[in-house]
Amino acid sequence: MLENPRSPRVRAVAKLTKRSARTETGLFLLEGPQAVREALSYRPDAIVELFATPTGWERHPDIRAKAAEHDVEVEYVTEYVLNAMADTVTPQGLVAVVQQTPTAVKEIFASSPRLIAICEEVRDPGNLGTIIRAADAAGADAVVLTGRTVDPYNPKVVRATTGSLFHLPVSVGGDLVDVVTRARAAGITVLAADVKGDDLLAARAEGALDGPTAWLFGNEARGLEDASLALADRALKLPIFGRAESLNLATAASVCLYESAFTQRAAAAR
Repeated sequence: MLENPRSPRVRAVAKLTKRSARTETGLFLLEGPQAVREALSYRPDAIVELFATPTGWERHPDIRAKAAEHDVEVEYVTEYVLNAMADTVTPQGLVAVVQQTPTAVKEIFASSPRLIAICEEVRDPGNLGTIIRAADAAGADAVVLTGRTVDPYNPKVVRATTGSLFHLPVSVGGDLVDVVTRARAAGITVLAADVKGDDLLAARAEGALDGPTAWLFGNEARGLEDASLALADRALKLPIFGRAESLNLATAASVCLYESAFTQRAAAAR
């Protein structure tokens, strides 16, 4: 059992809360039973190390069974060690070190996708994690990160995805011009979510959401730069029926992705 929270090994795990360490090692941190459960279910091959307190390990028989099924060994640690490793105050008895597995942009567009989320300069970890989770829930084929979008392996992003990071391809570090060019070559319409755009409901009635679509989402504070907006085939905005000034980026992205998911499925059923 690991008992010293200041040991080099524990410190190496704790450093993964920093982007520099994640970039250098190609690893990232998972915290809590839900994240570990999803990793064991969908990417057990990516798990490098799994740590648990004895109590935390006993509490989750399904995780124990999954770990045994995939020959993932657990190392017991004290509560003090686990707290030293984790980014959260309460990691709930489980922490894992996992290999980053981003997907190349060319692979995403080679798979004939019908729904994609493109995030350009999204900076808030909670927003990005929620967008990845919403894309997963809406049945999107991938999430593509461009520009200076926050690192998807940031602990706050990972927590906000609630495991969806392991469910669909995520591409990192792309150039927006290249991504849009590849989307068009694959027969995908690029729609920008922007307050200056056309009404989304009217566009839906016109059939604008029926075909393969890539939604382009911009920065929380500034939205999309004019040059980025000009790359899209069309800009659309969500109607505001109440008195709210606007919608949070992640909320707006969730609605846009689900609108496409609903419309595509209805069109396919005709």
